Order: sequence, then structure tokens, then C-alpha cells
Amino acid sequence: MSTSDPRHYDVVLSPIITEKATNASERNQVMFKVARTATKPQIKEAVEKLFDVKVKSVNTLVRKGKHKAFRGRLGEQSDVKKAIVTLEEGHRIDVTTGL
Repeated sequence: MSTSDPRHYDVVLSPIITEKATNASERNQVMFKVARTATKPQIKEAVEKLFDVKVKSVNTLVRKGKHKAFRGRLGEQSDVKKAIVTLEEGHRIDVTTGL
């Protein structure tokens, strides 16, 4: 693996492992939780350097925080920015192995 800048870990926080993300992996897509301030070019560079793959495109979305009850107390979930990264043909990321 190539030498990666520690700042890339500040951009890509964690992979998202859900049923929807698993289905997207069949279309050569991987989902990540990313920093709120991260831009698409920063996300693309971070994923390419960290996982040594070629990125085709990056789509982002911000899921707004919700008000929920945690053990009877009202709480608020924070906003979460997600990135859906489409990889070039022949490239793969196995998110189950970790980094």
C-alpha cells in the first residue's frame, strides 16, 4: 500500500455497512461516513491514497440530525455526511477487513 497522509483519516471517518451499502457494492460502489467539511475532490484523493484504488466519481449527501428518545431522555443525533464512492472497473475495496 502507498504511504498515506494522516490527514486522509480526518476526511474518511468510517465505512458504512448496511444492507443498502452491501447492495451498492455489487455496482462497484462503497459508502463512507466523511467529515462535514470534506469536499468531493478531498474525498476522492483520500480514498485513492488510503485504499490504493482508482475512483470514478463521488456523490455526497448530508443526513440531518434527528430528535430521538434515548432511554426515555430526549436527545439529538448530529448531522452525518455520507459519500458514495464509485470505483473504476477492476478496482475493489473490502470494507470488512479494516484499514
